[in-house]
Amino acid sequence: MDQRLSVVTLGVADLDRSQRFYEKGLGWPLGSADEQIRFFQLNGMIFALYPWEALAEDAQIPARGTGFSGVTLAYCARSRGEVDEVLGRAAQAGARIVKPAQEVFWGGYSGYFADPDDHLWEVAHNPFWHLDDKGNVSLEIPDA
Repeated sequence: MDQRLSVVTLGVADLDRSQRFYEKGLGWPLGSADEQIRFFQLNGMIFALYPWEALAEDAQIPARGTGFSGVTLAYCARSRGEVDEVLGRAAQAGARIVKPAQEVFWGGYSGYFADPDDHLWEVAHNPFWHLDDKGNVSLEIPDA
């Protein structure tokens, strides 16, 4: 198996509401859509929204459980200021701020928001990683 991630699909309660949140609220251009799924092209991968119940059915697992799902998504920011800007934009779009931005134990700066279906997003500036001009993240910082 190649070491890569191709698609992240979130199960959502209201497909149109979630599309508005990501497209209008966060400013992500919609790539393609039909009545059952929405696709956004990200850097080198696809982000998809799909009805919660249908996604659970497709995976052949129960649709409802309780508590933390064990998964968070992350947006790597180029600066601490960008962390604050992204969290502010998410809040204006209807996100719930779960953890305000703050200095964290590993030497960065981050906060969390929950989207309309309570999927957790960390917004973080990691001074030990490199983001290229397109926003692709690398564990290695290039030599100056």
